[in-house]
This record gives sequence, structure tokens and C-alpha cells, in this order.
Amino acid sequence: MIQTITVTDAVRNFSELLNSIRYRGEQYTIMKGGKPAATIGPAAGFMKERKLSDLKEIVRNLPHLGEDGDAFARDISQAIAVQPPVSEDNPWA
Repeated sequence: MIQTITVTDAVRNFSELLNSIRYRGEQYTIMKGGKPAATIGPAAGFMKERKLSDLKEIVRNLPHLGEDGDAFARDISQAIAVQPPVSEDNPWA
């Protein structure tokens, strides 16, 4: 079960926090201003091996960037569309 802790408590008790994570495998969500800022837990849980086939799901679960991200994606698509074709005869082109 993930426990909740404030940033202030995490800073004041950082050594104890790390010990509870390292030796008891506990996980914490660190709250700042009443909102989740980070989740911290054992390194072994975060270092798991991933497969290339997991990439679509990983990307799908990333947070949406909003209108700025959408505008950036449109700009990239437009830039790609106006690029000259690459010569297939010249591998360096």
C-alpha cells in the first residue's frame, strides 16, 4: 500500500523515509500543496526490464501535453510534409 507524506515531512525525516523504503519495501506519494508531486519506492520496482512491445502502452499512458503539445505536433507534421524527397540512389542523402 502506498502511503502519503508531505514534502515537509519527507525532508525532515528523509533518512527514516529511505530506510523504510529500503528495508521494508514501503512506497510513498509525496504531496506538495495538497497535490501528488512524486512517488518514491524501492529501486527494484522501478528498474524492471521493459520490452519494445510495451512502448505503445507506455506512450499511451504518458500525460497529455495540452494545446501546446498539439500545436507542436502539427508544426512537426507540416515540416515533414514540405521536406524534399530523399534520393534512393544516394545513401548519404
